[in-house]
Amino acid sequence: MAPILGPAFVAAIAYVDPGNVATNLTAGATYGYLLVWVVVVASLVAILVQFQAAKLGTATGKSLPQLCRERLPRWGTRLLWVQAEVVVLATDLAEFVGAAIGMRLLFGMPVAMSAAVTAVVSLLLLELRRQGRTRRFELMSAAALLLVGAGIGYDILVVGNQSAAGLAGGLLPGFHGADSLVLAMGIVGATVMPHAVYLHSALVQGRGLSAEAARRDPGLVRRALRLDCVLALGIATVVNVSMIALGAGLGAATGGSWTGDLVAAHGELAGRIGGLAALAFAVALLSSGISSSGVGTLAGDVVMHGFLGWRVPAHVRRIVTMAPAVLALTLGVPLTGLLVASQVVISLGVPVALFLLVWFCRDRSLMGPLVNAPLTTRIAGATGALVAALGVCLPFTLFF
Repeated sequence: MAPILGPAFVAAIAYVDPGNVATNLTAGATYGYLLVWVVVVASLVAILVQFQAAKLGTATGKSLPQLCRERLPRWGTRLLWVQAEVVVLATDLAEFVGAAIGMRLLFGMPVAMSAAVTAVVSLLLLELRRQGRTRRFELMSAAALLLVGAGIGYDILVVGNQSAAGLAGGLLPGFHGADSLVLAMGIVGATVMPHAVYLHSALVQGRGLSAEAARRDPGLVRRALRLDCVLALGIATVVNVSMIALGAGLGAATGGSWTGDLVAAHGELAGRIGGLAALAFAVALLSSGISSSGVGTLAGDVVMHGFLGWRVPAHVRRIVTMAPAVLALTLGVPLTGLLVASQVVISLGVPVALFLLVWFCRDRSLMGPLVNAPLTTRIAGATGALVAALGVCLPFTLFF
């Protein structure tokens, strides 16, 4: 089982990126524990989705975008590539903004410099994987995941103002007005990440286990992939719920004057609790942004190569994708609102990735003994339909 374990921790970084930090803290600050159930349900869906993505890549030896290019019309593949690139661009925007905020809080860096440093560090992380040091890349991803969790967890302890009853009540589904629905969509987009689906189906390849060998022992493969996904995404779920709890606690501590802004959160922590709490928050945010930016660049390469068969040098792709973030930072666009908006855009790409995944995983001729059970197909299909319905409702919620 050991060679199979690890890719889920890389994918899990996408589930604790700065978009998650922004949406979850905003949800906690404005609605308390109301949307905890959204995080939990979305995380359960994410575990199911990433398990299927890993299973697809293992059973076929190909990524989800590659299978689309082979089995769908060329015009359809091009359309899928465009929407996937929009998702990756929105993801990169969130990750760069988050890392830039973290560097500004920690080191007082100017905007342009922080963006450049983020690009360089993310490229160095990718270089580990390009040189074949895949296990080091996965271990660094796991360390980043734990570092984010440690920073948020420490701040929860020192901020206090938590309510066990409120947290338990947040597990009951419910909304409070249109704004809470928008935030819920942002949480879904930040939690069920389409680019992580494409990426995970590629990460499981080249690990000393061919598709033929995987089909000879499907039970072992299922157990290994399930363990990998449950462990990695289970940690990410705890971290995301902790972000909402921190937002609720800090919102209560400020009497409702703080409503989720990341820069203001650092100031509130420094002024009310102390420098160590502010430092833990900034380190968690920076770790989240840098690690997820590397994963985002890797996902972009998988998307372009899979759908189109093209490869663009990583540094060229990084320069192109960082441009919108640098522009937004330079123009002084409200950063937390930009992060939340990027997650809403990402949520609109979720149904596409889920539909493609379910469609291929139900095909016995493609998956062999690792094909989805009928019940799994029905659950995944219903989940995708629900997310799609929420996406259709979102524009009406925003404009009417």
